[in-house]
Amino acid sequence: MIVADLHVHTTRSDGTLPPDAVSDAARAADLRAVAVTDHDRLPPLDAPVVERDGVTVIAGIELRVTAGDQQLDLLGYGVDPTPALRAETERLQRDRIERAQKIVDCVEDRLGIDLGLDLHAGVGRPHIAQAVADSHDHYTVQDAFDQLIGTDQPCYVARDLPTFERGRELLDDAAALVGLAHPLRYDDPAAALAHAGSLDAIEREYPYERAVDRTPVDDAIEAHDLLATGGSDAHGETLGIAGLGRATSERFCTALDAALSTV
Repeated sequence: MIVADLHVHTTRSDGTLPPDAVSDAARAADLRAVAVTDHDRLPPLDAPVVERDGVTVIAGIELRVTAGDQQLDLLGYGVDPTPALRAETERLQRDRIERAQKIVDCVEDRLGIDLGLDLHAGVGRPHIAQAVADSHDHYTVQDAFDQLIGTDQPCYVARDLPTFERGRELLDDAAALVGLAHPLRYDDPAAALAHAGSLDAIEREYPYERAVDRTPVDDAIEAHDLLATGGSDAHGETLGIAGLGRATSERFCTALDAALSTV
């Protein structure tokens, strides 16, 4: 039974769940704990961990970084923002909007349409892909990625991201625990897992929607004595599709409490 979903997005990035509805959604899924981990945005909480109507809500962040030839996502848990992290997330949000505008301009010029998209803080390619599907009869959301805005497609624009080392430094100062998100989703999982030794956790439970061999993840967890985390990477309003059971959730929460007590 899943009791903790430690990877949830809200309307502050590319989710549809309002931040103030997270605890209600968690209760609906019979969860005891949930982590709000919006993309490159500080959590909408006034403390690293808060209790809301019987649900433990953890202030988190999903920070994208560069590591060699690929991009990785770091999950920070128990975030108490530092000035440096605040400045970097503000820079990343400016970069998101500027990048989105360039992509939108390219798509509109290429297709001869007006997407009418609000380039708000937290905007990402999923918003643009949905706008393309809504504005053009011959494109689905997936078509927009595959033919227009996906990596190496004609309207793709790269982001200006921090390095793994810089991202780890920022989160080390601001978060109680730092983990690697969805390690088997990257083009080179082995290269991603090679960074595990400098982290606190790895997201073991994740809805990959395909058969995966978690042995490399388990090996990295054992080799570096890491916490196993898990979450649904929810972008909708249903939580708990993936996450931690009672025992692993208790281990995570105990480690989080211990880390926060030393800050």
